[in-house]
Amino acid sequence: MAFAPGDIVTLKSGGHSMTVVAVSDEDVDCLWVADDGELFRQSIPAIALTVVELTEFDEADESSEDEETEAEEEGEDEAEADEEDEDDDKDDAEEEDDDENTQKRRAKRR
Repeated sequence: MAFAPGDIVTLKSGGHSMTVVAVSDEDVDCLWVADDGELFRQSIPAIALTVVELTEFDEADESSEDEETEAEEEGEDEAEADEEDEDDDKDDAEEEDDDENTQKRRAKRR
């Protein structure tokens, strides 16, 4: 199988997804990030690799990312609505105070 830089591959036996960075006659140079965040680069025999179809990643990743984004947006909307409610409550209280003060002034004038 022919590999090209940028392809996402994995060992046929399983393991981390890796990105192809260079290809020679029989070997493929791959980069991947381990679970602890360490970056690795290794030359691996091409016969041991298989290309990972992007649709496998896209479907799983996009659905979880969409759900996270929707949840974050809902949280932001609720926070904004709460802030607006608090502002409205403050405005209402200030208007009530103004009305009371106006009524007191009118009562004093009489």
